[in-house]
Amino acid sequence: MSIIQTIRDKAAWLVFIVIALSLLGFLLMDAFVGGSGRGMFGGNSTTIGTVNGKDVDYVAFQKRISQVETQYQQSGYPLNEMMRQNIQEQVWNQMIEENVLSTEYKKLGLKVTPKELDDMLFGANPPQDLRQQFTNEQGIYDANAAKAAIANLRSQKDNPMAENFSNQYLPALVDARLREKYASLIGNTYYVPKWMSEKMIADNSQMAAISYVSIPYTTISDSTAEVKVSDSDISAYLNDHKEEFKQEASRSISYVSFSAAPTTADSAAVFTTLANLRGEFETATDPAAFLVRNNSEIPVYDGYVLRSKMQVPNADTIRSLSEGSVYGPYIDGGNVVLAKMIAKRNMPDSVKVRHILVSTQAGLSDSIAKVKIDSIQGAIRAGASFAALAAQLSDDQGSRDKGGEYDFGSQQFGTLAREFAEAIFYGNTGDKKVVKTEFGYHYIEILNQKNFEPAYKVAYLSRSILPSVETENTASGAANQFAGESRTAKAFEESVTKSKLTKMSATDIKPNDMMVAGLGSSRQLVRWVNEAGVGEVSEPFNIDDKYVVAMVTEINEEGLMSVAKARPQVEFILRNKKKADVITKKIGSVSSLEAVATSTQQMVMRSDSVRFASPFIPNVGQEPKVIGAAFNKANQAKASAPISGNAAVYVIKTENISAVSDGGLNADEQRKAMMQQMGQASGFRAVEALRKSAKVKDQRSKFL
Repeated sequence: MSIIQTIRDKAAWLVFIVIALSLLGFLLMDAFVGGSGRGMFGGNSTTIGTVNGKDVDYVAFQKRISQVETQYQQSGYPLNEMMRQNIQEQVWNQMIEENVLSTEYKKLGLKVTPKELDDMLFGANPPQDLRQQFTNEQGIYDANAAKAAIANLRSQKDNPMAENFSNQYLPALVDARLREKYASLIGNTYYVPKWMSEKMIADNSQMAAISYVSIPYTTISDSTAEVKVSDSDISAYLNDHKEEFKQEASRSISYVSFSAAPTTADSAAVFTTLANLRGEFETATDPAAFLVRNNSEIPVYDGYVLRSKMQVPNADTIRSLSEGSVYGPYIDGGNVVLAKMIAKRNMPDSVKVRHILVSTQAGLSDSIAKVKIDSIQGAIRAGASFAALAAQLSDDQGSRDKGGEYDFGSQQFGTLAREFAEAIFYGNTGDKKVVKTEFGYHYIEILNQKNFEPAYKVAYLSRSILPSVETENTASGAANQFAGESRTAKAFEESVTKSKLTKMSATDIKPNDMMVAGLGSSRQLVRWVNEAGVGEVSEPFNIDDKYVVAMVTEINEEGLMSVAKARPQVEFILRNKKKADVITKKIGSVSSLEAVATSTQQMVMRSDSVRFASPFIPNVGQEPKVIGAAFNKANQAKASAPISGNAAVYVIKTENISAVSDGGLNADEQRKAMMQQMGQASGFRAVEALRKSAKVKDQRSKFL
């Protein structure tokens, strides 16, 4: 981005590098992965958790969150509550990883020395953003220029960017290198012998033809006594599969809401207010002041919008207005708007320019800067090379090595210095002039202008449609009355029925959540939910445009999932196992497929293309146990014992096993590819293992 568009400090590159590197830190992480009486620091403690006995400090945690939020905003990401919660979780997970990895680095003796850091910054492979900023005209990275810029930055003790460089950029760079070393060490521990890759190629080329009888589980009714699943059955299954059914602490609620959204009367009131202002707006000679005086939601944009870029309601009508005329009021989303045509003109959609900047930002006096720019103008008129003078004299680091050239689109008009923007968009191709902006003096030449079309300068007087005091009081009163009459779970249910309200539910509300699904940003409600007991009913919470009264319906403690919660996930698995036992017992001793088919009233089927390398059997589905049995040579001589599959019990007989072409696969290349794949996943697996084994105590909910 140009010096004339953003901060013109010569170290402005750091802002973008810090942002990029911080985001890179999260990408690297993903690559590894992938109450009353509450004071903010109750008990004088600022510890929000521990990782392997080491404290995580609230102030440090919050500072990191603020830094990342700022970086996301500067990168143009929307910062809503969902994004904030994601950032909070990212920072927390990153701090856990930093803790467990730092211990591993110490054990392994991994470090980044000052000499290595110097090489990372100024050696043959500098960070990409640094390389882009300090690459000279010959396409070579200018390490000396980078050193000078960094030394200059470090000398500015009171410059926040200097602090960012030392406290964010360099540590992030070091951490990225340490992670790279760690991943490389772990990745290089994998080895695949050649015989294994040869066997895999041979196995994967095998194909079997089988005959089989399939007895679907659906042939036995779920209501059959023998296949009923008891709580004790589920409990035993959970205990045998503890890792699969671990759960975080969470709670569930039922709630009712009372709308405080603007009513038709509220909308009409705003509509009438703007209708009454229309005449005054039409005669106002200073639209900007008028909008400020009348509290417009949209300030004046003192620029033109091309016809093709004008995307507002009633655009055709607004474009047809004569200068000084007003259209409206009309509805635009949640606002009522009046539109006034200020001016019209033709304007290019894109402009190619070149300029030379003599900056007054670094202390050069205005008079000296003016003399210097006039001299540059005179030299160019006398035949001097524009590009050469730009490279030698321009203070715009973003364009000096490109002959001072820029390409701008009309949508960038508002991001440019106003005088500069007007000169290049309102002028004509071939114009050459000196323009003064807040950044200094520019000598500008317009090289080309393309795609001219009508453009419009429009002022919008906009007012939000907000609920009136009466609307708020009605909703608040109804919510308070409901809460007052519903202090127990029984009373809550009775009040819902009596008042014919719609009862909603929200599940898996965790202590650190910032939002409740279906309700939006609601940290206060989350805090109450995690302090209340089952059956407790809240006072009304004002969330966005509604008042919410909630009741806690379920508390799930951290650890093994309860039988009731696990039943929907486990019951069908256990029921099918019981059905398999019933079917197997019915089959009895297997003498032949025909006998099994007769006893179970099924047919003998055939599949000629069962592939060892595929988890699916054509016209059957995903049945890995059956596929494995198809390549068991014992099943060629006789029918197999009953096989409990995913959808049925199977009895099979292998007719023959053949091989298909392996496509000329090279065992050594396969071996190398397998090692590479395992090595690439090793960082993720190692960090996940460290995270699982770490003793983490999360107390963030007490502070958030």
